[in-house]
Amino acid sequence: MKRTWLALGLLAALGAAADPPDLGDAPRQFVPVEDALSSWDIPGARRALETLKKARPHSELTDFFAGRLAFEEGRYADAVSLLESAGVEDSEGSYLRLAKETASVVAGDQKAESDHFAIFYPPGKDEVLIPYALETLERIRAALAEDLGHTPPEKVRVEIVNDAKELSRVSTLRLEQIKTTGTIAICKFNKLMVTSPKAVLRGYDWRDTLAHEYVHLVVSQRTRNEAPIWLQEGLAKYLESRWRGPAGLSMPPPTLALLGERVRKNNLIPFAKMHPSIALLPSHEDAAVAFAEVFFAVDYMYRLKGREGMRTLLQTLAQGDTAKVHHFNPDGLGKDNDRHAVEAATGLTFAAFEKAWLVHVKKQPFPKVSLPASEEIVTLKESSKTPAKDGREINFWDFTEVHEPAARRAAHLGELLRERSRMAAAAEEFSKAYREVGDRYPSVSNKYALSLLALRRLDEAERVLQGSLKVHPGSPTTQVHLGRIYLTRGDGVRAKEAFLEALASDPFDPEIHVSLTRVGELLADVPLHDRARKAGSILTGLSPEEVDRLARKLDGKERDLAEKNVPVLHESAAPAGERSGAAPPDAGMGGNTGAHAGGHGRVETNDPRSGMPSPALPRVKLKPPPTPLTPTP
Repeated sequence: MKRTWLALGLLAALGAAADPPDLGDAPRQFVPVEDALSSWDIPGARRALETLKKARPHSELTDFFAGRLAFEEGRYADAVSLLESAGVEDSEGSYLRLAKETASVVAGDQKAESDHFAIFYPPGKDEVLIPYALETLERIRAALAEDLGHTPPEKVRVEIVNDAKELSRVSTLRLEQIKTTGTIAICKFNKLMVTSPKAVLRGYDWRDTLAHEYVHLVVSQRTRNEAPIWLQEGLAKYLESRWRGPAGLSMPPPTLALLGERVRKNNLIPFAKMHPSIALLPSHEDAAVAFAEVFFAVDYMYRLKGREGMRTLLQTLAQGDTAKVHHFNPDGLGKDNDRHAVEAATGLTFAAFEKAWLVHVKKQPFPKVSLPASEEIVTLKESSKTPAKDGREINFWDFTEVHEPAARRAAHLGELLRERSRMAAAAEEFSKAYREVGDRYPSVSNKYALSLLALRRLDEAERVLQGSLKVHPGSPTTQVHLGRIYLTRGDGVRAKEAFLEALASDPFDPEIHVSLTRVGELLADVPLHDRARKAGSILTGLSPEEVDRLARKLDGKERDLAEKNVPVLHESAAPAGERSGAAPPDAGMGGNTGAHAGGHGRVETNDPRSGMPSPALPRVKLKPPPTPLTPTP
């Protein structure tokens, strides 16, 4: 039935593009190309197209599919030419418009490559991301080759865009959708598209995000794009930490606390309600809970059957239109393929799996109180310019997240005293706030630690910061402050760990790179030193030699540990998104909107076949299918 639907769609398209007498057996000939493209099988699409060209060398539909293939191969100029030859209109939502917009966005990009990845990025400070990005991608590739038994057959294209406006232009998302949901990364069109961290107010966990999107690519290829939304997101979230260690490290405590509240209230989201997209759930909180649920669903499967279970899951999903699936869905569309795949992977009926999963969820060590998600919230900036941080990091707005009145008053007074250099008195006020709220708010913990650092009470400051990390492990500010302590002590190993953790969320803080320059020197780690010194030079405007001299001062006893002591290069370039031919603020490629995950994290999207509804003739795709919004915690 799936192929019959495709044939009917092609006939409808040909009616407007060719003389009916020339149709012949065109639908049957075009099926292999469309199936390969829809299944994320680019080598297969290339082979099928070559066969098609021999049979129909002068067909508008041949040019159309050749244009689509060129687009997914990153040959955007060729794609534009072929799609124009195919008679595709240059209208909103068309492949031709998408190809033109993408070509315009990446026209001035730089290119960097590793063995298996090619990254295209804007000129400027995004250059500091590249060595770490390639390292992350090569690591997640190796890890998933072990876990899932699949690697992409060709070099993977990665495009870093300046901001939300550019992400809209290279995807099928409208700008307002991106801003509403905080979308920062997409896996679609045989590539990864990632927004630069400079476009996000506090930065974001961009290295985990790269890994997350790569998981989507592998799952889509391995299952021939048959994985439903809940399994796609569960696998991507669970496995995104594999580039840096074991799977399952990416569940932030605030989201875990929210899940615990829902468990206590017996108000979880059934898997069936997550279809066709988690983003269509009625509230942001529901979306965050759903992502936590699917994370633990995959966690349970992994603990039960390990890697072999994951491989069986994907293999069964790839066989979505086999007779086994038809047992669950007589119309042959693979509607219940996820249930069959879970049963094959776990050896349990799906009902038994759901019961066992619920028991597993209830065993989790939920925080006893709700936690603020300020460190996990993605807030897009209007401009991708990074504001310079005050040397002493004075900011009274940091305490708006503190709900307890007495603690908030004490914190405000402590900040006022810090501003006036009365550090002992400031430490006393922050200690009052800290005693009331503990590790709940990273703003209180970090300002308390800064006042302690100013007094050289390093051990106390370290305890406060380590406590904060247990609740908010993704805080780059906390890691930077810890890094200062370790660097002052001459502990290069722990300083390296802290500053690299900070860099994974806030890569444009020059203090991180200058500090790593010194760490590389202390550890005799020449690659780290050279990489960090180059980044430090880009971000400060200092020469490499000046960066070295500055770095050697950072572990001196005379350093004020409550000050940044690292200059920031003032940005004078035009705001990102104002490249040649930039689209107006409301430009986009159409598509359906969805909900944000309740402020509990970034939003990433992929394009699974079971996602949001496609426009007319979805298998022909004269217009690209809309990108389903799939927020992740």
